[in-house]
Amino acid sequence: MPDLTDRVRRAQDGDETAFRELYDEHAGRIYALCLRLTGDAATAQERTQDAFVRAWERLRSFRGDSAFGTWLHRLAVNVVLMERRGRSRRERRVTPASGEAAFEGASGGPPAPGERLDLEGAIAALPAGAREVFVLFDVEGYSHEEIAGMCGIAVGTSKAQLFRARRLLREMLER
Repeated sequence: MPDLTDRVRRAQDGDETAFRELYDEHAGRIYALCLRLTGDAATAQERTQDAFVRAWERLRSFRGDSAFGTWLHRLAVNVVLMERRGRSRRERRVTPASGEAAFEGASGGPPAPGERLDLEGAIAALPAGAREVFVLFDVEGYSHEEIAGMCGIAVGTSKAQLFRARRLLREMLER
């Protein structure tokens, strides 16, 4: 099998087979990232596809300054965040603001006392802003400055959202 740089070069030249090989190699990791950021499997699948469509469209802009996987990872994060911003703007125009999303237990309501949660489920239950900052900082390793730039928020907001996410996770997991 050709090496990664050769596949990237061939894909940049329009070779769909090479791009399919890149997709096969990276789709699982990109889906996992999208799932952590969105908290929803169907939405994560859509954002994964969106990320690869965007990668195909922008592949010629990949210069090789970083690893292809790193470039694709950042592109996927941007796809998820841009979709969320667009959806948020549309919702504000159409619906009134609502309170925080409540965590639902296995019964569909609040978790019963003593009900055990897995970490992925608890992360998915976080409010969107707190979940994004938690995933980007604690899971993916971005700095608060990078998160602020990607999400269009202040560094202090990123820190506050991380504090909030950790507090909510602790509360959910201690039940």
